[in-house]
Amino acid sequence: MTKGTVTGTGRALRGALAGLVAAAVALGVAELVAAITGPLSSPVIAVGGTAIDLTPAPVKDFAVAHFGSDDKAALETGILVLLAIFAAVIGTLAALWLAAGLAGLAVFGAIGVSAAVTRPAAGPAAALPAVIGVAVAATALTVLIKAARGSRRENPAGASEVARPDRRRFLAAAGMAAAAAVVAGGAGDLLLRRFSAAAARSQVRLPRAAVQAPPTPVGADLKIPGVSSFFTPDTSFYRVDTDLVVPQVSPEQWTLHITGMVDHEVELTFAELLKLPLIEHDMTLVCVSNEVGGPYAGNARWLGASLPALLRRAGMRRGADQVLSASTDGMTISTPVATIMDGRQALIAVGMNGQPLPLEHGFPARMVVPGLYGYVSATKWVTRLEVTTFARQRAYWTQRGYAAEAPIKTESRIDVPRPLARFPAGPVAVAGVAWAPHRGISAVEVCVDGGPWHVARLAAADGTDTWRQWTWAWSAAPGLHTLQVRATDGTGATQTPQRAGVLPNGATGRDSVVVTVT
Repeated sequence: MTKGTVTGTGRALRGALAGLVAAAVALGVAELVAAITGPLSSPVIAVGGTAIDLTPAPVKDFAVAHFGSDDKAALETGILVLLAIFAAVIGTLAALWLAAGLAGLAVFGAIGVSAAVTRPAAGPAAALPAVIGVAVAATALTVLIKAARGSRRENPAGASEVARPDRRRFLAAAGMAAAAAVVAGGAGDLLLRRFSAAAARSQVRLPRAAVQAPPTPVGADLKIPGVSSFFTPDTSFYRVDTDLVVPQVSPEQWTLHITGMVDHEVELTFAELLKLPLIEHDMTLVCVSNEVGGPYAGNARWLGASLPALLRRAGMRRGADQVLSASTDGMTISTPVATIMDGRQALIAVGMNGQPLPLEHGFPARMVVPGLYGYVSATKWVTRLEVTTFARQRAYWTQRGYAAEAPIKTESRIDVPRPLARFPAGPVAVAGVAWAPHRGISAVEVCVDGGPWHVARLAAADGTDTWRQWTWAWSAAPGLHTLQVRATDGTGATQTPQRAGVLPNGATGRDSVVVTVT
């Protein structure tokens, strides 16, 4: 290896390191500025949100299916990895030609600015974190590249030559810049906590329901180890949304606007919402991204104001067939007017399992409509209801190929035994849950190795809007076996064996597990 090659390689490595440190400075300073302008203006969050919006629906479904509730962490990690690669390239260019590196850094900032200012409800100040972060990073990159290059000096013969770079100076400068990035980022994270609505949530006292849910029937929870509990704890309830940062909405600042094709617009504060006659109702929610046998279903006791009553208060005009609800984060969801008004307990919910809504589940208020997948019914952090038509407006997910109307399909799931489980021959409890919200479950059956269907024992029903646990006693013989389950809903329709993906209106098929009996 020649001396020139070594020198060139070393320059490239120092340049790449300079680029990485400069990018860290940009992100750290941007985080600190975002503590003033708001968390959604953070470049990583803004770019991530834009990436989610631009991602095709099948890719999103893949991410939800394979990463689950960690899909957002996976996206943020991917963004940071790409930023690191981009930063290393910028630094390498800067080592050869500083102007090119600074131009690359400007592109880096432009992406952040564009993403931040185009987010829902973003103002001009949203551009500041990326602009200031890149400006400081440009200074850091210039200092680091100059340190990496070294300085010119005269030799005894009077000729100018380039001295060997001062590695100590470069490493000291890089270390100081990296420390500044860490301090700025840490301070920003600390200051961003003041945006949290957790303290406000802790002060909310929910009133007693005017219409209380009946006591949960004895036997609704079979208490079989491994089977989903009848009521899903808030901490275990699935979360699928497009937000990298959970919206923080203060009850004092929250308002609900009912607009569009109405006789008169309605505006409600949170305090006024709590003064309405509140209804308690047990209801199972299901995400359209839930694959057959998947985990994105949960059951809770909800407390809220009647959505039909609020719409009647506004006076819907003839011809309206859609309620386009909007969240504080800009998400829009379309719900058929006919479904909301057909007598089911559609709510603007403020409580979940006896407590104010958790922040990640829509505090201070959200929509819940029995029998519909969440993407057409369950708007979290809801702030606006626009009465309109499907012909006039399309919601976020319908713009991306999902059906405008999506009743939850009749589904069942085997919770125990788990897939690929091994256990000795003898009596085995095969058990799980089944759901068909607003139709109810009338029967569940299990078959072994494609043989005859066996009727399972159902837990007591808590109305038609909740799931039901089920169990079947299996005398397991040694060997490799496939267990399959199917449910029949209250209308007499049996779960189809036809396999289909989640797009455009929910997955179909029958859940099955393979087990080994020894």
